Amino acid sequence: MVKLAGRAPHRDRDRRGWLRGAPPPHWVRVLPILLVVAVCAATLSSPGPLDIGFLLGAIPPLAVLSYGPLATAVLGGSVVALLTVPVFRLNHPGNTDLETVCFVAVLSVLLSFVRSRRDAQLDLERTIAEAAQRAVVPPVPPRVGPVRCAGLYRAAQRGTLVGGDFFDVRRGPHGVRAVMGDVQGHGLAAVSTVAALLGSFREAVLDRPDLTAVATALDRRLVVDSEEVRHAELFATAVLLEFSGDARSVRVVTCGHPPPVLLRDGKATEVEVAPWTPLGLGLSDGVPRQDGNTVLLRPGDVLFLASDGVTEARDAHGAFYPLLDRLPGLAHLDPAVLADHVLGDVLAHCGTVRDDVTMLVLTACPTDGHPT
Repeated sequence: MVKLAGRAPHRDRDRRGWLRGAPPPHWVRVLPILLVVAVCAATLSSPGPLDIGFLLGAIPPLAVLSYGPLATAVLGGSVVALLTVPVFRLNHPGNTDLETVCFVAVLSVLLSFVRSRRDAQLDLERTIAEAAQRAVVPPVPPRVGPVRCAGLYRAAQRGTLVGGDFFDVRRGPHGVRAVMGDVQGHGLAAVSTVAALLGSFREAVLDRPDLTAVATALDRRLVVDSEEVRHAELFATAVLLEFSGDARSVRVVTCGHPPPVLLRDGKATEVEVAPWTPLGLGLSDGVPRQDGNTVLLRPGDVLFLASDGVTEARDAHGAFYPLLDRLPGLAHLDPAVLADHVLGDVLAHCGTVRDDVTMLVLTACPTDGHPT
């Protein structure tokens, strides 16, 4: 996403590349015109005839890369016209160049028509896929009750907005609850598991009285799904948070997932929390009995949650990305753009990442007991 919700850096918005279906760069569009100008200039400046008319035969195929059938036909017709203008002497020594270019121009128009229809179909399919994926994992709102939110997702599989990571922030009768998790595998194969877990979380936010019960619901969901598919062995790591009504405290439960990082007064520290096993191992009756560790919050405190795509990103020498060391240097940034800058720092550290990268930034905005 872009899972979704994200203010991804500009360079990361379209990772397909023009050879993978993205619009071609501007220099590709002007290349046919530049070739025409270069050939005409060369022939006009030469004292004698130049046998370079065959170069114009490359213009219609180049036009296919970025123009529709009408524009390709116009460029092909222009090339044929240039070959017949005596002043350019481009058809010297005979009609071979003219006949070849005419054939190539007609063929290029046909290819351009086919490409245009294919691109239109791919754009439609991509639009439908994006709508479906955003329905599974919609962007988090900028504020949920007394909590400011900012999420970022960068799927490992090119061309997808959803993978094996997930997060959500919801307000219910028991306060604002948030979840971040990472299911087994990544890419499109993990989307169904992500959808099931998020559905269970959203129901549990409304029905379950405590955070441990929410973790139990997610665990049971995976166990049931694993029983329906032979040898599925579904599991996921997750961290769950529950803010009090005035956002002056937060409870945290971790199930095999790294704990949140608390940014306070320019320092970054991991929240101390009792870890538990990942979800989906059939340990629903054994999830932490205590309702998570409670952390008192101050105005401006920021909770930073990240997937292992961030913490396990390695550079060329195999060194992991030092999240706790880098976050203090970014603590002065607005929380709404913090995840963007962390992603840029991760990419600067390792060049590229091969796992889903997920970040969730939650800022406590304590109130005096009045709902926001």
